[in-house]
Amino acid sequence: MNETFLGMGGTQWAMFGAGVAAILAGCGSAIGITSASTVISGVLSEDDTKFGQLLPLAAMPGTQGIYGFIVAVLVMVFFDLLGGRVDLPAEAGVAIFMACLPTGFLGLVTAIYQGRTAAASAGIIAAGKRAPALVFPALVETYAIFALIITILMLLSLQPAFGS
Repeated sequence: MNETFLGMGGTQWAMFGAGVAAILAGCGSAIGITSASTVISGVLSEDDTKFGQLLPLAAMPGTQGIYGFIVAVLVMVFFDLLGGRVDLPAEAGVAIFMACLPTGFLGLVTAIYQGRTAAASAGIIAAGKRAPALVFPALVETYAIFALIITILMLLSLQPAFGS
């Protein structure tokens, strides 16, 4: 198939979508973890007995990177890109690319804000309060999960028509 859209064939568009999901969500996770870890490291420098309570706050923004990775793998498996498929129609590739955008962009944004929320929640633990510090970052996580679900549903809807 020699069809192209903006100079790229369907397989290239699908790979671009998989890459966008993995790269954007991964960048957001790296930024979010850094934001949380900066504050958490300060708390730990004062009281290292709180490591077990603070570690989940530092790790939580990393889930969006995992979601991006999952989407990239699903694209490659659902559409046989690992098997060397090079003949996806351009319309299929563009549709797959569009399906990857929710996880890529929401993964980027939610991971950054989740890191900020986790950093703020570290103050709850530093102050020795009994309030559950994980609740606030978990609220942000909800939207990353919604984006992942939408991406998976869109990929599943495309797979019968264009998958292997």
